[in-house]
Order: sequence, then C-alpha cells, then structure tokens
Amino acid sequence: MCIHYIFAICAFATCGGYYGHLQVKVDCADRRQNNRSINIDFGYPFRLQQVHFKAPLCKENRDEIIFLEGDFSSAAQYFMTVGVFAFLYSLLATIVYVFYQNKYLKNNRGPLVDFVVTIIFSFMWLVSSCCWAKTLSDIKTVTNPTQVLLLITSCRAQENKCTATEEPLWSRLNTSVVFGFVNVVLWSGNIWFVFKETGWYKTGQRYPTRSASGKRSGSMRQRLYSESSFDQPEENFLQRQASINQTQVSFSLPQTYLGKPVIYDREDKVASQGPMIFVNEM
Repeated sequence: MCIHYIFAICAFATCGGYYGHLQVKVDCADRRQNNRSINIDFGYPFRLQQVHFKAPLCKENRDEIIFLEGDFSSAAQYFMTVGVFAFLYSLLATIVYVFYQNKYLKNNRGPLVDFVVTIIFSFMWLVSSCCWAKTLSDIKTVTNPTQVLLLITSCRAQENKCTATEEPLWSRLNTSVVFGFVNVVLWSGNIWFVFKETGWYKTGQRYPTRSASGKRSGSMRQRLYSESSFDQPEENFLQRQASINQTQVSFSLPQTYLGKPVIYDREDKVASQGPMIFVNEM
C-alpha cells in the first residue's frame, strides 16, 4: 500500500497547489491609454467568478471591472478530498499490515473491511478523475486568452489592438489528471489481492465447483462403470460354465484297476490266473 499513498500525494499536491497567471495588453487607438497591461491570477479551488481585473475604456478615461465566468470548485475539491482520504487510509493500512498483522487477520474482519474500502476508493477515484478531467477542460476554455479578450469592452472594438502576452501553464494540472487515473488503476488492481485475503476466496478454494467438462467426464465414467457392471455377470457365468464342463470331462475319463491274472492255454482253457485289467466305462 506504500505506492498508493505516494501516488495519492502526487495527485492532490499537483492539483491543490496550482497557481495560474494570464497577462493581456490593451492598446487604444486614440492613444489615451496606450500599452496597458492587465494581469489576471487564478488558482485552486478555481472559483473563477470571483476573479476580477480592471480593463481600460478607450473612449472614456476610466477603468471597468470584469469578472471571469464559472465556478469549478466542486470537482476540484472532490478530487482533492478523495486524494487526501486515500492517502490517510493507505498510510493507516500500511501501519496495520506491518505492526498489527495478527489483529488484522483475526476473525477475518480486517480483510473484509479492507476489501470493501478498496472497492469504494476505486469507484471514487474513477468518478473524481473523470469529473476533474472534464472540469480542467472547462477551465482552459474560460481562461483562454481569446475568450478573456472578448470580455473586455475595448477589445471588442476593431480600432483597438489587444494581445495576450502570457498564457497559463497547464502541465501541472494535466499531471494531476494523469495521477488520478493512475490511482484508478492501482486501486482497481488491488481489489483482487485484497479479495484473496478474505474468507470468501478461501471458502471458494475449499469447495470448488465442478466445471461443465468435469461433469461430462464424471457422467462418462459413471456410464462406463455401469456398462462394465452389466457385462461382468455374463463373463462370470461363462467362466463358471467352462469350469463345470472341465470338471465333467475330468470325471468322464475311463477308470482302470487291476484284477487277478488269468492264463489261457491252446485249447482256450484256463491254465492259470495272473493280474487282470478291467476297464470301467462311465
């Protein structure tokens, strides 16, 4: 957060300390008031309707008081207020991060508060920067030397000669607008890092939701499992039938055993008996 309050300081410092100077010169045709220089000064908070200057009246030997137009203080002060409060909060958050880390993480209150405040400041920086950029464009239009010369009565006469000798420098205010949008980027980008510290992100990581592809793969696995479960009983049945057939074949083999031997002579009479083999057909 240290970089946040640095850019916040740059934003409101370049806007709040601005001082503009404009100088015009009026040369009357009758030479009564020749080469009359008029200095016009303005600055923050840009209440230009209160800025006035004296301009000569060439036809009369006197001066007229002229006021600029427009009140642009609301946008400028809003931009300054956002910058100051952003600086104070960034400084406070840095102190808490460094010295009170345990209290910051206790009960997840610190990250939640930080997350909400970061979103608010991101939105406020965006609104204030856009408003200030538009307001700065209007200020440049009002303080344009051509526009200021049209306010002077003597300069509206073609016989008189009016010129602008000095114009305001706008580089400082242009820089403040740039710093404003830089703060928008910084605070908006910091939302993600602060969100990761909250319990909402941790809860989402603990219970992740399945994507559509994960659901499809899960249903496919379940379908394949169900099909394999239906095919398995048939395979088991075939295996059991094969084992039963093998058992029956093994029992259907002929069995032999030895008996007493019998010896026959030439006249087919039994002379003696020896070991005999009997075949038992199943």
